[in-house]
Amino acid sequence: MYSYLRTGTLRRVLLFSTALCALGSAALAQHLPQAYPARPIRLIVPLATGGGTDIAARLFAQKLSERFGQQVVVDNRPGAGGVIGAELAAKATPDGYTFAVVSSSHTVHPAMHRKLPYDTVRDFAPVSLLVSYPFLLVARPSLPARSVGELIAAAKAAPQSISYASSGNGSAAHLAAELFKSLARIDILHVPYKGSGPAVSALLAGEVAIGFYSASATAQHVRNGRLKALATTGEKRFPTFPELPTMTEAGISGYEATTWAGMLAPAATARQIITRMHRELITILAQADVGQRLAGLEFEPVGSSPEEFGRVIRREMDKWAKVVKESGAKID
Repeated sequence: MYSYLRTGTLRRVLLFSTALCALGSAALAQHLPQAYPARPIRLIVPLATGGGTDIAARLFAQKLSERFGQQVVVDNRPGAGGVIGAELAAKATPDGYTFAVVSSSHTVHPAMHRKLPYDTVRDFAPVSLLVSYPFLLVARPSLPARSVGELIAAAKAAPQSISYASSGNGSAAHLAAELFKSLARIDILHVPYKGSGPAVSALLAGEVAIGFYSASATAQHVRNGRLKALATTGEKRFPTFPELPTMTEAGISGYEATTWAGMLAPAATARQIITRMHRELITILAQADVGQRLAGLEFEPVGSSPEEFGRVIRREMDKWAKVVKESGAKID
């Protein structure tokens, strides 16, 4: 399902971008504001600190700051599963000094909300996909279940007795759990938090039983025994934890919930600025030290053209709309 999220795409985009640089750099310089960027750039992350998207955004902010010679400042604006921060980004002045790094939950909101304070397609200009990553299904160590099968059996024996923490209503973590709930035909209790960081903290504190989170947010806790991992949500096994089955291998046929992080700008942002930012991101993604850092964070580098990212957003909206409808997920 996520065959378009592959490093091969990054290589193609990098080659294309490099070819255009010689042709377009002079024209770009003529149309960009002189010495852009001339002041710090704000990078809105509509999620709390500590989650996969926030971690990725901070890495790219650091690298962009080095390349631009101006600070790129991460501005976390959690709430409503990402809607609050997304609205702030959509309504920001489109002058090239505000961007947003969103997760795949951005494409879930249209199906979860009757009315959003922005249009998910029209009010944003895609810049590039950045990274993709699966979730781990993790549980507190005291939970008796040692496998997905045992977890399902426990949930069926006592409906609503097993709770899960998500990073907010409509978040990717919420829908990953709801997809599990729907396909396994179980009734588990949703407890939303304002971001992956607070949700993982709640699980570590024993306030909830399970959760679906990025490996970057949970791998260290699995290794030190503070959490136990039951499965990974991707199409294939996760290299960091090769012993973990995929959800499909664990008996949930048709399950896959890989998420991603990508950069958007307010819709009216000048095309020349979008092109400049895209070029910088693709160059950063191709750097060896960035590839090593992303691998260490359990992320797969992606990269895409703005147009391709726009197509991904529309496809994801269709996919999650079906999941929301079939699972009965809703905003509380």
